This record gives sequence, structure tokens and C-alpha cells, in this order.
Amino acid sequence: MLITLVLLVPLYLALLALVWRSEADGLERDLAREGRRVGVLVREGRLDSDISGESHLLQVVDPGRRVVAAVPAMRGRPAVNFPEPDPDDDRRDGTGCAIDAPGGPCFRVVALRVGGGADRRVVYAVATEPGWLPRPGLALALALGVPLIAGLVGLGAWRSAGRALAPVAAIRRELDEITATDLRRRVPEPPRRDEVHLLARSVNATLDRLEKAVARQRAFVSDVSHELRSPLTGLRMELELALADPRAADVPDALAAMLRNADRLQAIMDDLLALARLESDHRPPAEPVDLNELTDQEVLRRPRRARVTIEATGPVLACGTRVELARVLTNLIDNADRHADAAVTVRVLAEGDRAFVEVVDDGTGVRPEDRDRIFERFARLAEGRHRDAGGTGLGLAISRDIAEAHGGELYVTERRDGRPGARFVLALPRAEESGPSGPAGEDPEG
Repeated sequence: MLITLVLLVPLYLALLALVWRSEADGLERDLAREGRRVGVLVREGRLDSDISGESHLLQVVDPGRRVVAAVPAMRGRPAVNFPEPDPDDDRRDGTGCAIDAPGGPCFRVVALRVGGGADRRVVYAVATEPGWLPRPGLALALALGVPLIAGLVGLGAWRSAGRALAPVAAIRRELDEITATDLRRRVPEPPRRDEVHLLARSVNATLDRLEKAVARQRAFVSDVSHELRSPLTGLRMELELALADPRAADVPDALAAMLRNADRLQAIMDDLLALARLESDHRPPAEPVDLNELTDQEVLRRPRRARVTIEATGPVLACGTRVELARVLTNLIDNADRHADAAVTVRVLAEGDRAFVEVVDDGTGVRPEDRDRIFERFARLAEGRHRDAGGTGLGLAISRDIAEAHGGELYVTERRDGRPGARFVLALPRAEESGPSGPAGEDPEG
């Protein structure tokens, strides 16, 4: 309300100024009308030395500044001390404070020139200048009305703001009661489709994402704890057996078992570090990477159980991080090698603005209902556990995360030739036009 009052005070002063301006303009019009009336008498030669019956102070002055006619209140007074109209005009308006006239101290003056030459006359119409409060009653009414208007406006603004902010207060109260252990609650959404409604929807959408993220984090922590328990339990058991009977323990076998458990722990930790890097904001910059060359290096890096064949006709450049893409290829080739019966085929090709790497094995394949689940963290099918009991269950999940972080995708489908086996397809944006691509019109998605 105080702000409203402060804003209305200038408005009150502006209204007083308008009232004064209106009064001054009206007075000037009256003076001009009276002056023109006397001017008509001068032109018609009917002017007497005594101008009677007028409501304003009037004087008629000749070229010698002698008063030739005046109203009774101006008789015996010198000519009005006010400049005559300019030669190119017959009227001058203004204010004078050095005028010998009743009233004052300052006067509004209208000077009219009538005729020319020796017969020239100047008619002065004079009236006291309006004060700052020419209409005291109106000024008083405005003075009393300003606080009333301020109160009404302030009350209306307060009630309107209260109605508008009530949903915001409800949202704030609900947010204060939401904790990390109870993320199922949501803030109320006002029925009106306004900015507050959009704010509530955004808050609820953020809470949805937060609830999913927290649930995923809790599941991830639980899975990590479960995966770490097995190698730690095995390592502890081997140590306890060796300590229980040091002479009877087969030291080489015990150390080999401990090393296997340590290797599994190291693999899990490496995968967890890779996931942490993917979810951080500080990732290596992207650069052109030759997928054909990178595939050759990953295949030749270590011996495989199955025979690995690379099919490529030339360099295929993709835009990405070399270390991360190498990890994806290693995970895909290792996964195919574990599940293949005898052979693994890696195809590197380009199609349009996409670069593709296909890793195909001749194993039993992946059932359609499991094709999305195998990319979940710590997800391992029964066959995978049987073939590789030391796996972490994070390789394919990391590979898909890397592919999506590069603006690509990773999925699994059946082989093109209809034979048993799985075909993993890695699709990435091409860095630039490179060498020969796959067969014309062939869709890597099959």
C-alpha cells in the first residue's frame, strides 16, 4: 500500500498541474475575448476613454504609450508594462510581474494590436495570475481521494497477489515436506493454465526424473554390493583356508584362485570407473576415428577362442573419442567370442551420414524378449553366467551408454542370413565422407 501511495502522489501533483493549466488557459481565452471586443470598438471609432462594465482589467494605449481608455480600476495608472505584439503578429500572450494594477503580484496579459501607423492602438487585457490552487475545493477532494484510491488499489493488489501466490505457497509447502526417502509425492497443479501451472508441471517433471534417478542409483548400489560380494567372499575363503592349515594348503592353487578373484574385482572397478566418466561433465573431446583401423587393433590385441574375421573395404571415419570407442569394440568382440561356437565376423561399413560396425557370432543368439534386458547394468542371462562366470554384467551397458553419448545407438538383432547367432550393430555419426561404403541400398539394420 505504501508503494501505491508513493506512486499516486506524483499522479496527484500531475492532476493539480492539469487543473492549473486548464484554469490558466480558460483565463487566457477570456482575456483574449475581452480584448477583441474592445478592439472592435477601436476599429469602429466608438471607444470612449472610460471602458465600463468589463470583468477584467483593460487598457488601450497609443503609439506614444499614453493611456487613451481604461476600466475604472486602471484609471490614472501608467500603461501596462508589457511588450507590444511583434510586427508580424497582432497578439502577444504572457505573464508580467512589474505591472501597476490591483491584485498581483503577477498577471496574465493578452496584448492585441489594432490598426496601424499613427492610429495604431494596443489593447491590454490583464488578470491576476492563477495560484497553485485555483480551485481549492477540487484540490481538497483530490487530496482526500488519493489515500482512498491508494488504499483501494493496495487492497486489490494485495488480494490479487494473494490469490495468484496461493498456489506458489502450496507448491513451496509441498516441496519442503518432500525428502530423499519420499520422492513419490508431487506438488499440486493449479487448474488455471497460467505460469504457475506450468511451474508446477515443471517441478513435477523434475521430481519424476529425480525419483527415477534415485531409484536407479539405489538399484545400482545394491547390484554393485551383490557383484562385489562374490569375489570378496571367494578371496576371504581362500585366505582363511590357507591360514587354517598353511602346511596342507596348495599355495600355487590358492594364489591362482586369489588372483582370479582379484582380477574380477579389478574388472568391476574398471567398469564402475568407466560409468563414472560417462556420467561426468568432463569427457575427452571428439575427433575423427577410423573404425576399420580401431577394429583391427582390438582384434589383434589378444588371442580369441573363436576365429574372428574382419570385413571392410576401406577407412570409415566416425566422430568420437578413440579410447571410449575402443572399449565398445572390445566389449562387443569379447561378448561375441564368449557366445560364438566357432566364428565371429566384424563388418565395418558406412551408409549415408552414419558409420556402422556389426559384430556377428554363430552362437545361439538372443531371444527377442531379452534384447533390451541384456543392456541393463549387471544383467546377465543364464547362458552368459554359464559361459563366463567371471563377467561383471556391465560391458554391454557401458557400450550402449558410450554409443548414446556419441549421438549413436547400439542394439542387437538376428543375423542377416537367418542362421543361429546374434548381430550387434553399433551406429555412429560419420566424421566426413570416407572410403567405399556397403552395398548400395543395403540397410545395416537388416
